[in-house]
Amino acid sequence: MTAHIRVLPAALSLSLLLAIAPTQAQKVASSEDPVANIEPVTDSDFYEDGRFSEAKVELGRLLFFDKLLSGNKNIACATCHHPKHGTSDGLPLGFGEGGVGLGPDRRIPADAPVLGRVPRNAPSLYLIGAKEFDKLFLDGRVEKDHHGNWESGFWTPAREQFPPGLDNVLAVQAMFPVTSPVEMAGHKGENPIANRVSNDILAGPDGAWALLGKRLQEVPGYVEHFKAAFPHIKKASDISYVDAANAIAAFQAVAFRSDDSPFDRYLRTRDRSHLDDAAWRGMTLFYGRAGCSDCHSGKFQTDQDFHAIAMPQVGPGRGAGWDYTYFQATGFNDRIEDLGRYSTTYQIADKYSFRTPSLRNVEITGPWGHAGTFDTLESAVRHHINPIASLESFDASQVPLPPLEHIVERTAVRSKLNFRPVNPRRLADWLSREIWVQKTPSLRGAIAAANEFGGVELSDQDVADLIAFLRALTDQRSRDQSDLIPDRVPSGLPVPD
Repeated sequence: MTAHIRVLPAALSLSLLLAIAPTQAQKVASSEDPVANIEPVTDSDFYEDGRFSEAKVELGRLLFFDKLLSGNKNIACATCHHPKHGTSDGLPLGFGEGGVGLGPDRRIPADAPVLGRVPRNAPSLYLIGAKEFDKLFLDGRVEKDHHGNWESGFWTPAREQFPPGLDNVLAVQAMFPVTSPVEMAGHKGENPIANRVSNDILAGPDGAWALLGKRLQEVPGYVEHFKAAFPHIKKASDISYVDAANAIAAFQAVAFRSDDSPFDRYLRTRDRSHLDDAAWRGMTLFYGRAGCSDCHSGKFQTDQDFHAIAMPQVGPGRGAGWDYTYFQATGFNDRIEDLGRYSTTYQIADKYSFRTPSLRNVEITGPWGHAGTFDTLESAVRHHINPIASLESFDASQVPLPPLEHIVERTAVRSKLNFRPVNPRRLADWLSREIWVQKTPSLRGAIAAANEFGGVELSDQDVADLIAFLRALTDQRSRDQSDLIPDRVPSGLPVPD
């Protein structure tokens, strides 16, 4: 059965506009409006004006939920970005490849050793199809190439290997989870795709992306869907993973548009009745004295920039930094700081900076922070009152990370890369990485030194009002998008539901 994706265009029908149109008494004067300079969300904010072909969106939906795109055919995009969990996974740091189950119940079985956790919190996908989201991932490592250096038109970690033909930066983003050993590819020796990734062979006729394209070519159901979605595809051999990424991006842009919150309705009508008194006070604070909009600006509550606000780190990060205290103490040759944007730009000013997240549907997208360190919206808000004090007092051992017992480590002998199980007697040392950065004064101090936000004085009532406003950013349709989940996918593999 084909699920119907419900989309409410920003250009509302006349009947609906009449139904929600304010009376003169309800309308807020511009001089009294905290967001008078912010225009409502419209179709023009989105790629292709929000009008993707139904065939392309439907293909993207099937691909998004199909485990065929993972090296071991055991995980889909939706596994870590599921509608049931706010287009995330509900975990501080999730399990990708090798995990079983969904959301907070996901675990690693004893017979499936993994390389570790996904190093950063799985970000939500709401409104990610808006054109102003021009840099993606928490460190912005994919973006448009404004200098014309790359044939693809985009700056990415794949550099010269990255193929042309991607529609937008959202499609570019969809090219990379399938090449991550801990997310979807698996590790060397498990499957041909993982083998290519381990040797950094992503492009070319025998690269990881080509192997995924060949998988799709071999599924008759997908061949018909690709033909319907793309005019240039006439036969199975015309299908590439680039086409798949473009379709996945179209689906995400449409399915997770999510622009009918109380805040959106206020922007469209300037009718104060769409926001209760607490939300109104919170909005006034947010765009005023509390200074939230200095970074969380505009209609999507993000300046699309990167900031260091002393967020605590749990987990191993993305293997950056120069500190070797963990190696010296444990013998595991890993660098475990997460330097954020710096790892993309190599600019000292970008150390420990992470992308300002949009706050749309923020109420349902926790836990919060680049490492999922805050498990309540209130604790995330209170961190901003005094970031340094919050960092210093944060107890990383209390972050509810699911157990991790069966682990594989990368080792190298001369030029050969090997993978072997971690000796159980050394497991405690390996697991100490989970809180190493936060418990090490020099590393914690480096995060504090990079902080650029001085904090703000807020009363308990202020915090409560801000949270009321944040809840007014929730599109109620996003609470239940089970209609997006297909009954089956063309590969015949189980659907993560």
